[in-house]
Amino acid sequence: MAAAAQTPDPMPRIRVQGNCFVSENGDTLVFRGLNSSDPDNLDRQGHWNKAYFETIKKWGANIVRFPVHPAAWRRRGQDNYLQLLDQGVLWAKEQGLYVIIDWHSIGNLRSELFQAPGYETTQKETFEFWRTMAKHYKDEPAVAFFELFNEPTVLRGELGLCTWAQWKAIMEETITIIRAHDCRAIPLVAGFDWAYDLTPVATEPIQAEGIAYVSHPYPQKRNPPWAGQWTADWGFVAEKYPVILTEIGFCGADDPGAHVPVISDESYGDAITTYTAEKGISWVAWVFDPKWAPRLFTDWDFTPSRQGVYFRRVLGEGRH
Repeated sequence: MAAAAQTPDPMPRIRVQGNCFVSENGDTLVFRGLNSSDPDNLDRQGHWNKAYFETIKKWGANIVRFPVHPAAWRRRGQDNYLQLLDQGVLWAKEQGLYVIIDWHSIGNLRSELFQAPGYETTQKETFEFWRTMAKHYKDEPAVAFFELFNEPTVLRGELGLCTWAQWKAIMEETITIIRAHDCRAIPLVAGFDWAYDLTPVATEPIQAEGIAYVSHPYPQKRNPPWAGQWTADWGFVAEKYPVILTEIGFCGADDPGAHVPVISDESYGDAITTYTAEKGISWVAWVFDPKWAPRLFTDWDFTPSRQGVYFRRVLGEGRH
């Protein structure tokens, strides 16, 4: 365990008020930040350290998202993984960064069919993970958000079936488990189509107070011009509830790791940052790692990639 000379002062707790995130000091907050790669991945490379968080802060972020892959959680074991998270939370607090803990699976939690082996989990393991997180972090305001499931999808039926009503019930049960432990972290709920589509929220919102919704509107989810389609697909939710885009980003077609749906250029960056600024929607760029794609830097000197240059500039401008 890394030890700090002294524990950082507590950060103001965040809560939901209407369609905004508000601190206990009464400030309305819009989050702009960066995704780490899996803490287990960074630790195994020797880069889960204070310098990593100092650089995230230096780029202008006020939040960092930790994607916890179920396979990594099992491989390292609960107690050892919690040590990793505690280290990260401490370093984040030292930099004044809030934290999202994300259960980073992709697939159909109802059928328990997933897109790749690293995402394999079960409903029981998912519930147990959040029960553990709720007990462990209930008194830690810096851990402001629990992202209950990264990217729900049925992959055009390959992963079975799941209706919104079924998904809603699983999410509501997860929230019940978290709140049974007096945990005030804000649950984040994603929609289908790899966490893109929130249209069912219009008629069947999650039956729980104090939550927020997630979308991952990567550039190739829709063809430009984007703004009107974004409003129809997920942006309308921000009129009533807080919305946080926990993954945005882009790279060129020839960049390392380029894949659908992330291939684009700065025109996407301008469109999404302008749209979110106008609507007070929070976002977190993917991903602060030199190998995972679309990457924000290219080496462990933190040399920005093309999208890294873009988002470092936007974050530095404080475009909230």
